[in-house]
Amino acid sequence: MEETKDLQGMKKYPAPCDILQNKESVVLHLEMPGVTKETLDINIDNDLLIIDGKKEKVHFKGNYLLNEIRHGDFHQEYTIDNTIDRNNINAVIKNGVVTLTLGVKESEKPRKIKVLTKE
Repeated sequence: MEETKDLQGMKKYPAPCDILQNKESVVLHLEMPGVTKETLDINIDNDLLIIDGKKEKVHFKGNYLLNEIRHGDFHQEYTIDNTIDRNNINAVIKNGVVTLTLGVKESEKPRKIKVLTKE
Protein backbone atom coordinates (compact mmCIF):
# COMPACT_ATOMS: atom_id res chain seq x y z
CA MET A 1 0.00 0.00 0.00
CA GLU A 2 1.40 3.36 -0.98
CA GLU A 3 1.85 5.84 1.80
CA THR A 4 2.36 9.59 1.72
CA LYS A 5 3.45 12.05 4.38
CA ASP A 6 1.87 15.37 5.23
CA LEU A 7 3.77 18.45 6.40
CA GLN A 8 3.92 17.25 10.00
CA GLY A 9 5.51 13.96 8.92
CA MET A 10 2.45 11.91 9.84
CA LYS A 11 1.70 8.98 7.54
CA LYS A 12 -1.45 9.10 5.46
CA TYR A 13 -2.64 6.03 3.62
CA PRO A 14 -4.83 5.89 0.52
CA ALA A 15 -8.04 3.95 1.00
CA PRO A 16 -8.60 1.09 -1.48
CA CYS A 17 -11.52 2.08 -3.67
CA ASP A 18 -13.95 0.69 -6.24
CA ILE A 19 -15.72 3.21 -8.50
CA LEU A 20 -18.86 2.30 -10.41
CA GLN A 21 -21.03 4.31 -12.77
CA ASN A 22 -24.66 3.98 -13.80
CA LYS A 23 -27.18 6.28 -15.47
CA GLU A 24 -28.08 8.06 -12.24
CA SER A 25 -24.81 8.32 -10.33
CA VAL A 26 -21.15 7.54 -9.77
CA VAL A 27 -20.61 5.37 -6.68
CA LEU A 28 -17.36 5.06 -4.73
CA HIS A 29 -16.76 2.28 -2.18
CA LEU A 30 -13.71 2.98 -0.01
CA GLU A 31 -12.28 0.50 2.50
CA MET A 32 -11.57 2.41 5.68
CA PRO A 33 -11.57 -0.16 8.52
CA GLY A 34 -11.69 1.34 11.98
CA VAL A 35 -12.88 4.73 10.72
CA THR A 36 -16.13 5.95 12.27
CA LYS A 37 -18.64 8.63 11.35
CA GLU A 38 -16.96 10.87 13.93
CA THR A 39 -13.47 10.40 12.45
CA LEU A 40 -14.56 10.74 8.81
CA ASP A 41 -14.39 14.06 6.96
CA ILE A 42 -15.60 14.49 3.37
CA ASN A 43 -15.37 17.82 1.52
CA ILE A 44 -15.61 19.31 -1.95
CA ASP A 45 -13.19 22.09 -2.84
CA ASN A 46 -13.89 23.32 -6.36
CA ASP A 47 -13.46 20.19 -8.50
CA LEU A 48 -11.74 18.14 -5.80
CA LEU A 49 -13.53 15.54 -3.65
CA ILE A 50 -11.45 15.11 -0.48
CA ILE A 51 -11.94 12.15 1.88
CA ASP A 52 -10.09 11.93 5.19
CA GLY A 53 -10.49 9.40 7.97
CA LYS A 54 -8.64 8.47 11.12
CA LYS A 55 -8.17 5.04 12.66
CA GLU A 56 -6.96 5.12 16.24
CA LYS A 57 -4.25 2.66 17.27
CA VAL A 58 -5.50 -0.25 19.33
CA HIS A 59 -3.08 -1.08 22.14
CA PHE A 60 -2.70 -4.73 23.06
CA LYS A 61 -0.85 -6.11 26.08
CA GLY A 62 2.42 -7.90 25.43
CA ASN A 63 5.43 -7.54 23.16
CA TYR A 64 4.77 -7.41 19.45
CA LEU A 65 6.38 -10.14 17.37
CA LEU A 66 4.57 -8.85 14.28
CA ASN A 67 2.74 -5.52 13.94
CA GLU A 68 0.89 -5.24 10.61
CA ILE A 69 -2.43 -3.69 11.62
CA ARG A 70 -2.59 -0.23 10.10
CA HIS A 71 -3.59 2.82 12.08
CA GLY A 72 -3.39 6.51 11.42
CA ASP A 73 -4.89 8.70 8.74
CA PHE A 74 -6.52 7.73 5.47
CA HIS A 75 -6.55 10.34 2.72
CA GLN A 76 -7.98 10.19 -0.77
CA GLU A 77 -8.66 12.87 -3.40
CA TYR A 78 -10.63 12.62 -6.63
CA THR A 79 -11.18 15.21 -9.34
CA ILE A 80 -14.84 15.42 -10.25
CA ASP A 81 -16.04 16.88 -13.53
CA ASN A 82 -18.97 19.14 -14.31
CA THR A 83 -21.38 16.22 -14.91
CA ILE A 84 -21.62 15.64 -11.13
CA ASP A 85 -24.37 17.44 -9.19
CA ARG A 86 -22.44 18.80 -6.21
CA ASN A 87 -25.71 19.25 -4.29
CA ASN A 88 -26.59 15.57 -4.69
CA ILE A 89 -23.77 13.71 -2.92
CA ASN A 90 -24.47 11.25 -0.11
CA ALA A 91 -22.14 9.29 2.17
CA VAL A 92 -22.80 6.17 4.25
CA ILE A 93 -20.34 4.26 6.43
CA LYS A 94 -21.03 0.62 7.29
CA ASN A 95 -18.70 -2.21 8.34
CA GLY A 96 -15.57 -0.23 7.50
CA VAL A 97 -16.72 0.69 3.99
CA VAL A 98 -17.54 4.28 3.07
CA THR A 99 -20.00 4.49 0.18
CA LEU A 100 -20.24 7.82 -1.62
CA THR A 101 -23.01 8.32 -4.17
CA LEU A 102 -22.43 11.25 -6.51
CA GLY A 103 -25.56 12.15 -8.43
CA VAL A 104 -25.27 12.98 -12.12
CA LYS A 105 -26.81 16.28 -13.26
CA GLU A 106 -30.20 15.88 -14.93
CA SER A 107 -28.87 17.45 -18.13
CA GLU A 108 -26.16 14.77 -18.30
CA LYS A 109 -28.41 11.74 -17.80
CA PRO A 110 -29.22 9.63 -20.85
CA ARG A 111 -32.66 10.28 -22.23
CA LYS A 112 -34.86 8.66 -24.81
CA ILE A 113 -35.47 10.60 -28.02
CA LYS A 114 -38.98 10.22 -29.33
CA VAL A 115 -39.12 9.43 -33.03
CA LEU A 116 -41.99 10.97 -34.98
CA THR A 117 -43.27 10.10 -38.41
CA LYS A 118 -43.90 12.73 -41.02
CA GLU A 119 -46.59 12.30 -43.63
